[in-house]
Amino acid sequence: MSEAVVAKRYADALFQLGQEKATLDQLVEEFRVVKNVFQNDNQLNIFLAHPRVNNGKKKQFLDEAFQGVSKDVLNTLKILVDRGRTEMVLSIINHFTQKVNDAKGIAEGKVYSVRKLSDTEKTELENTFAKRFNKQKIQLENVVDPSLIGGVKIRMGNTIIDGSISGKLRSFKRNLKLGS
Repeated sequence: MSEAVVAKRYADALFQLGQEKATLDQLVEEFRVVKNVFQNDNQLNIFLAHPRVNNGKKKQFLDEAFQGVSKDVLNTLKILVDRGRTEMVLSIINHFTQKVNDAKGIAEGKVYSVRKLSDTEKTELENTFAKRFNKQKIQLENVVDPSLIGGVKIRMGNTIIDGSISGKLRSFKRNLKLGS
């Protein structure tokens, strides 16, 4: 079975558990922390995948490392250790977060800009594009990209809206080539 299918099944089970216990928001926040740790600590991934370290020590380490998270999150990580699937943690978290966001009418995206956007600017963009994409809410992550020259570029899933000066110049150049 493919890794994506397995990750989706774990995410579906977590979603059902969160719905039953009414803890979806808490799980999303806790998994955001877990995701951050797994993304930024390569040693953790190596340790959890190492065949010579027994599962008892791995679980004990998880207990110590993630003391502040709920029992459900910790048990999920321990199950993944038992089944030798710790490399799927990020994929499971991504599927779970997407499922929760879909249920709430929330979309996530990235806004690329030359400088860091103010909170007001970011909120205005989120509100504008929430209406455009017919979502309750949009959460944008601001990525600074000096190559844009000016303006912004927004990426929502497979949709890219390029309002940057560099994008306009590329479009202009393409139109000139097609015209000649």
